Amino acid sequence: MSSFLSLIPPPVMFFALGFGAGAVRAELSVPEALARSLSLYLMVAIGLKGGAALAMPGASEGLWAALTAGILLSFLLPLPAFLLLRLGTKLDRETAAAVSGHYGSVSVVTFAAASGTLVTLGVPQEGFMPAVLAVMETPAILTALLLARLGGGGDAPKLNARKLAREVLLNGPVVLLMGSFLIGYLAGEPGRRQLAPFTEALFPGALCLFLLEMGLMAVRQLRAGGKGLPVALIGFGILMPLIGGAAGLVTGQFIGLSTGGVALFAVLAGSASYIAVPAAMRLALPRADAGIYVTLSVAISFPFNILVGIPLWIRLAGVGT
Repeated sequence: MSSFLSLIPPPVMFFALGFGAGAVRAELSVPEALARSLSLYLMVAIGLKGGAALAMPGASEGLWAALTAGILLSFLLPLPAFLLLRLGTKLDRETAAAVSGHYGSVSVVTFAAASGTLVTLGVPQEGFMPAVLAVMETPAILTALLLARLGGGGDAPKLNARKLAREVLLNGPVVLLMGSFLIGYLAGEPGRRQLAPFTEALFPGALCLFLLEMGLMAVRQLRAGGKGLPVALIGFGILMPLIGGAAGLVTGQFIGLSTGGVALFAVLAGSASYIAVPAAMRLALPRADAGIYVTLSVAISFPFNILVGIPLWIRLAGVGT
């Protein structure tokens, strides 16, 4: 048990602090402006470090296999999610499709927490993993839309493709992440050394504060919409990250990623989007119940992934064994 707890670093403990403080209604809050600034900082730091790492000689080995595997997983994971929801819950087709899209896409913050954990543990990881994260954002959205439209007959939702494409391809976190990744790649090792005090020294502390706010937010979301969640949906919010994470773990090992890369791939596959996909679903599937898919991803699956999923996948990937 102690070896398992050693995989839970201070940032994750701060998430637990925020969740616990919110649960007991302590007078604790993080100013919204600071939370937004921390979010921007994390995206920039992850992108810069990943781009600089990819610029190192030989660092792109395995890149295309990882990108291809990430895209396929994002396309396919909504299928078992949709099947579980339709067989095990009373959700309508559109809401089930919208929820399934969240569990094929990825959570940037969960990735940041896992990456920070590996850095704390001194476990190396492939520099191209931020690019894998970016390509896994969108395919699940397309699968969710197909699931909603197939079998919907004349009552299938109409789609404004132009607005949807803009929402998916130009959402702020992905644009900032990939822009920073490109800058880090172009700057290379000299740029990494120059920005190390910003991207490396400040990262763990910033992540602690950000996850403190995320813990508080998860409780707020749970109070706002979680009281009416059926037990079957809560169970789904825990089971589906395990299914996705297991698929990512096996896939990462199959394509030959490092131990840190396998752990990150499992974390990505087991995470659930709460930024890009909700925005896309509001446009594409307006009749889907946003209270269900947002609450599930933010208040159930996100805390589970932070507190249980990250240390679980890191351990199963081979760290500390």
